Amino acid sequence: GMDVECGDYFTNHSKSAVLQKKVPISHIDRALHNLFSIRIRLGLFDGNPTKLKYGSIGPNQVCSKQNLNLALEAARSGIVLLKNNAKILPLPKSTNSIAIIGPNANSSSKVVLGNYFGRPCNLVTIKQGFESYAKNIVYHYGCSDGTKCLNAEIEQAVEVAKKVDYVVLVMGLDQSQERESHDRDDLELPGKQQELIESVAKASKRPVILVLLCGGPVDISFAKFDDKIGGILWAGYPGELGGLALAQIVFGDYNP
Repeated sequence: GMDVECGDYFTNHSKSAVLQKKVPISHIDRALHNLFSIRIRLGLFDGNPTKLKYGSIGPNQVCSKQNLNLALEAARSGIVLLKNNAKILPLPKSTNSIAIIGPNANSSSKVVLGNYFGRPCNLVTIKQGFESYAKNIVYHYGCSDGTKCLNAEIEQAVEVAKKVDYVVLVMGLDQSQERESHDRDDLELPGKQQELIESVAKASKRPVILVLLCGGPVDISFAKFDDKIGGILWAGYPGELGGLALAQIVFGDYNP
């Protein structure tokens, strides 16, 4: 079994299980031995942590160029190309105008960083990442209530899509749908996200690019054979430099 659990199940039930002899105390001893022997080997009980080997590590070391490059490489390596039937990707760097539409397009740390993270050194949203490539970025959030998308501003998003050369839809989930101790009931995109995607794709001059930010799977079978959805990228929760990583992939500076 597991030696540690991040929720509160063990905390609430372990003592009762031992008293009822459903779990032998030797299992508890084994888990404690495994957990604390690692801590002892790491020197965590050798005195004041600030006086030990790694006690002086601060933001300057954490946010070093080497570490930021590692964060960028991790984000790029984690993004998966699911569809490019229309050969829409990569976009030409001469692209004049591009619309970034969707509840995750300019999302904060709540989405980009996921459920487990430290303080980011330099958070780059999807919109900000694309601004380093295209001269004319038009942003629309698509859903006024975030990824829940019960209130989708479809008409406004459609009008934005009609006026630009390319459209990137940034959809998916956030921690209000999936996180530690909070699971989903289905695999569908929340609310009116699918309706928003299909409406914008239908109105766009060219096939759109669909980007999914989510940890678990979502059902996008509707997009698989839709010719107006030319490219699909799954980006997970790509971290502080995820916006830049995605832009580099979309514009061909990195091959997913």
